[in-house]
Amino acid sequence: MSGPQRQIWGPSYTEAELDAAQARFGFFFPPDLRALLLKHRIAGALDWTHDHEKLAERFAWPYEGLLFDVEENGLWWPEWGPRPGDPAERAAVLRRVVDAAPRLIPVYGHRYMSETPREAGNPIFSVYQADIVVYGRDLESYVDREFVTDPLDFILEDEGKTIPFWSQMVRRGYSTAP
Repeated sequence: MSGPQRQIWGPSYTEAELDAAQARFGFFFPPDLRALLLKHRIAGALDWTHDHEKLAERFAWPYEGLLFDVEENGLWWPEWGPRPGDPAERAAVLRRVVDAAPRLIPVYGHRYMSETPREAGNPIFSVYQADIVVYGRDLESYVDREFVTDPLDFILEDEGKTIPFWSQMVRRGYSTAP
């Protein structure tokens, strides 16, 4: 016997609300995420119309988590150049690396979707420091995995599109090997 169904949807956003969120944070929703949000919100996700400070923190989360692993766990890839001895210089190099990568848009908790390519079907990443995994090959498989299917029953057949840097993080994590 199963318990009550989890409420996963809330009221939709308007075009104007999503446009305002894009302007405030300087990004574009991929078309499938935008279409979902115009249909309904994910219950429990941050509110694009009100949670501005928390959303700013979510946008900063991937960099902050990687910086933690650079400083505390020895994360450093050879293509970033020689590891600087100064923490401020390491932070600056990492900032350039992350800024050059496709921007990650907060979807729910520490789940993110790449802003680019600006087309439907981008994978959803679970981002917790350098522990980055594909949590859905696209938005549809992510919603199924996160909210519908028992996570132990979910099988990710493939990771979907390759997103520069972030897909490398999935494959390499803390590794320094190419």
